[in-house]
Amino acid sequence: MLSETLQSGLQRYAIGSKVRALRLRKKIGLVELGRHTGLSAALLSKIERGRLFPTLPTLLRIALVFNVSLGHFFAEEIGDHLSLIRRDERLSFDETLGSDKAVYSFECLDFKAKDRKMQVFHARFLSKDGERLLTHQHDGFEFIYQMTGILKLSVGDEVSTLRRGDTVHFDSTLKHGYQSLGTMPCMAIVMVTP
Repeated sequence: MLSETLQSGLQRYAIGSKVRALRLRKKIGLVELGRHTGLSAALLSKIERGRLFPTLPTLLRIALVFNVSLGHFFAEEIGDHLSLIRRDERLSFDETLGSDKAVYSFECLDFKAKDRKMQVFHARFLSKDGERLLTHQHDGFEFIYQMTGILKLSVGDEVSTLRRGDTVHFDSTLKHGYQSLGTMPCMAIVMVTP
């Protein structure tokens, strides 16, 4: 059972109403949504009516059916076209890429925006020159605006150096990796298409 504080905190997001709006927009019933998610129609009904707050895995099942991010359910709407994210609401995450230490850390700048067409991050690159360059790849395209420091960027067989104010756009299905050069903190704004 959730405490009153948690219940009131979750109620402000109106998750159930957002689930119902998505379902009605797609013109599907609770039973059909249940078939797509593997959840019972009774459970979905309780969620829609605000009688039950879904767990994140349950909410993710619903989000996948409607092709929206989890952030869709946590966006505070201001009018129909604006999602406001306060600086103190953002969380920072470290990415290790399988290493024993962080390669970079990032904050998602648009995590509450609904129906995102891209993802925007503030990244701090922690891997230093001389360390093994770790690469990764993902669907879509990536755009980097270098804010501070010097960034070594490897994309496929090409290696580039970015300085303050430089930008780069590349196909992120190619293996790519980042390293900070010099002693100054290395930070950038990174945009990724899903």
